[in-house]
Amino acid sequence: MTYLDFEKPLADIEGKAEELRSLARKGEGVDLEKEAAALDKKAGDMLRDLYKNLDPWRKTLVARHPDRPHCSDYIAQLFNEYTPLAGDRAFGEDHAVLGGLARFNDAPCVVIGHEKGNDTKSRIFRNFGMARPEGYRKAVRLMDLADRFRLPVITLVDTAGAYPGKGAEERGQSEAIARSTEKCLQIGVPLVTVVIGEGGSGGAVAFAAANRVAMLEHSIYSVISPEGCASILWKDSNKMKEAAEALRLTAQDLKKLGVIDRIISEPVGGAQRAPADAIAAVGREITAMLAEMAEMKPAELIKDRRQKFLNMGSKALAG
Repeated sequence: MTYLDFEKPLADIEGKAEELRSLARKGEGVDLEKEAAALDKKAGDMLRDLYKNLDPWRKTLVARHPDRPHCSDYIAQLFNEYTPLAGDRAFGEDHAVLGGLARFNDAPCVVIGHEKGNDTKSRIFRNFGMARPEGYRKAVRLMDLADRFRLPVITLVDTAGAYPGKGAEERGQSEAIARSTEKCLQIGVPLVTVVIGEGGSGGAVAFAAANRVAMLEHSIYSVISPEGCASILWKDSNKMKEAAEALRLTAQDLKKLGVIDRIISEPVGGAQRAPADAIAAVGREITAMLAEMAEMKPAELIKDRRQKFLNMGSKALAG
């Protein structure tokens, strides 16, 4: 388990409890198991207290936690017969974006998501989940396929943002993001999105202009990273805590603002502590969101989706 900075006191307690259990297994003390159990209770209480009222910056750290389940984990546990489809038919394959045909609850669908990777090698291979233009163009191709065969689209968002490198800009990064966002609004099939970690900038919106948008309890969704915002506003990236507060990037704030529709509860201590439970919770919410649109016709789905985003602007002006 990787501990975040604010979890250091918890790490000390859990480490001590594990030491005592190790000694008990070696028969070095009959009362050590009881002492370990007492420390476990203390650690459990501390964990609940730490996660009860996380501030926006701490939520940002949790959303970025390397042990949180990634897109590939959700696909493996929630979907059957997943068949990945590669390439944008224009330039190449983008390994930061996973997508293909699958079955969800035994019904055919298309699933698309950002994949960050889970170790140094895979993170480099996946470009840390930051998609290039070909990733967004692949998503457009898959959404076209879903529309043609009347398949619902499920997207899993987890990216710090679109890749800002020179090559990506040369190949039309902004245009690709815009086309993907446009395609989300055009398809006549149900489109549901879950932000499972970071939802950064246009790189996230390109997959998330959906009929229903849900966020995991400790995920974030914002127009810019707190560090980037702090660098622009205060010329000081160390003011990221103030920026995180101002950005209103938490699921709780965004639900109040009408930007998202649902908050998915995480296990105590975050999805990284019980990945299987978190993934199962996401599966239940996807099922519920799809059920809400089961009887809607293509024109109704498109109107519903467009109206959702028009209403956000009206709320902002009214507020």
